[in-house]
Amino acid sequence: MELQNLLISELQHEVVLTEKFLKRIPADKLNWRPHKKSMNIRQLANHLAEIPSWITTTMEMDEMDMAGYKSPDFDTVEEMIELLQNNTSEAEAALRKPDKEYEKNWKMMQDGKVLMDMPKYSVLRMMVLNQLPHHRAQLGVYFRLLDIPVPATYGPSADEC
Repeated sequence: MELQNLLISELQHEVVLTEKFLKRIPADKLNWRPHKKSMNIRQLANHLAEIPSWITTTMEMDEMDMAGYKSPDFDTVEEMIELLQNNTSEAEAALRKPDKEYEKNWKMMQDGKVLMDMPKYSVLRMMVLNQLPHHRAQLGVYFRLLDIPVPATYGPSADEC
C-alpha cells in the first residue's frame, strides 16, 4: 500500500475524532484555562484546527522558517471547525504524492537556525499526526475539569460507555 493512502486514512480518522471534541466546547468556556501557564480552550482549539495545515506545509515546502509565525485566532467553534475541515482537504491533496516524495528531507528553521531536519515521512508521523491525539487528550483533561463529557476516541470513554 502506498504511504499516501495510509496517511490520508489516518488523518481522516483523527480529524473525525478531533471534530467531536471541538463540537463539545461550550462558547462560554473559550477563555478558560486550568493554569496560568496553560493555553486557554480557544487557543488549544485553534491549534487543533491548524494542525492539518502542517501536513500541507511539510509536503509542499522543503523548509519553513518559524520567525514571525502566527497561529490562527478564531473566536467561535464553528470557525475553528471550518478551519479544520479546510486544512484537512488541503492536507489530503498535499499527501497525494509518490512514496519517494516522503523520503525528502524537511527543515524547520528559526532565524537561520535549524530546529529540525528529517525526512518528510518522519515529520508527518512524529511531529504532525501525533499532535492531534496529544492535544485532543489535553482538551479532554480540560473537559474533565469542567465536568463536560469527554467524547469516546479509540474506545469508550467514562462518559460514553
